[in-house]
Amino acid sequence: MLSVCSGAFVLAEAGLLDGRRATTHWRYSDALQREHPAIEVDADVLFVEDRRIITSAGTAAGIDACLHLVRREHGAAAANVIARRMVVPPHRDGGQSQFIKTPLPVEVDDSLAPLTDWMLGHLRDDLSIEGLAARAHMSPRTLARRFKAELGATPGAWLTRQRLLRSQELLEATGLGIDAIADEVGFGSAAVLRHHFARVLGTTPRAYRATFGGVDDLRDLERAGAATA
Repeated sequence: MLSVCSGAFVLAEAGLLDGRRATTHWRYSDALQREHPAIEVDADVLFVEDRRIITSAGTAAGIDACLHLVRREHGAAAANVIARRMVVPPHRDGGQSQFIKTPLPVEVDDSLAPLTDWMLGHLRDDLSIEGLAARAHMSPRTLARRFKAELGATPGAWLTRQRLLRSQELLEATGLGIDAIADEVGFGSAAVLRHHFARVLGTTPRAYRATFGGVDDLRDLERAGAATA
């Protein structure tokens, strides 16, 4: 079950959120907590899933929450197809802040986009904070602060999530072994890959592939999207 923005109040009135962690738009979070003290309201996240009930912040965060649901039920590739057609980012972590605490740079040259694009093309490399900071021509401390402001996560957390997403795509669309995938995305070993799968997705790479490993299904989804475009 999923709610968007103030839709969390409907679930709360039904008693479905009692004893659960939930969120809503930051403007209504105090009211939700005040009217329903049995809920653990977190006003500083995009969306929350607690025991198969998903609540989200504003409308854009609702899209993130729905893509999260699609990703969980049908895999990363299916979520990417939908995100591409909607022209939205394929993934934003639910724990990312609802709002940026410092203004984003006006000049494109001042953003971290060139650096993050480069990182996505070099996931296999040893991307240390010191090396990334040197590439961005700033100190490690400044880079960490800028990452948090622009992307809502530390460089390490963002990088780990991108490596995990790439692992999901490779498990779905290729026959590469677990060790090869771990090496390809920069996790280094199958044990590290399994650790992150268990921590974030609550499953194993092998089980994920058994559930979502279907290139033909993805092609069908792409064709259906093209037919209705």
